[in-house]
Formats: sequence, C-alpha cells, structure tokens
Amino acid sequence: MSNLGFALEGAWKVLAAGLILGAGLPALFALGIRSLAWSAAEPPRPAGKPIAYGLFTVVVLGVLLGITFIVASGFGKTISFDHVYPTVVDK
Repeated sequence: MSNLGFALEGAWKVLAAGLILGAGLPALFALGIRSLAWSAAEPPRPAGKPIAYGLFTVVVLGVLLGITFIVASGFGKTISFDHVYPTVVDK
C-alpha cells in the first residue's frame, strides 16, 4: 500500500473518533437535556425522564471508558473488546 493509502487510512480513523467522541457524546448529552425538558412540558410526558437517564448513562459510560483507556495506557496495558465488556490486558 502506498504512503497516501496509509495517510488516508489514519485520517479516516481520526475523523471517525472525532465524530463519535467529539460530537457524538455532547450531542447525546444535549438530547438528554432536551428529553428532561420534554418531560416537564405541558402536558407532562412521562417517557422523557427514562430516555434522558438512558442517554446520560451512555455518556457517562463513554467518559469512563475514555478514562480507563488513558489510565491503562499509562500502566503499559491496553483495552480489549474480545468479550462482551471491555477488559484491561497486557500489551
């Protein structure tokens, strides 16, 4: 594969991570805030709070996974997704 191919492959990975983490998690948080406002509107909509709490849970899990990745890298380990849940393994 040529150098241009390697560069484009790396750029694609950075773009995907930026869209998911840089725009995706804040967008989910904003939708959670919007769902809370939707549940408090007139007339009240009871489905708003569970939707909001579910979205907030996804955001918190994403942040915790990011912190785990940073800490694991500091200890010379990596995160494996071989199982249903992520595990910290040796490099």
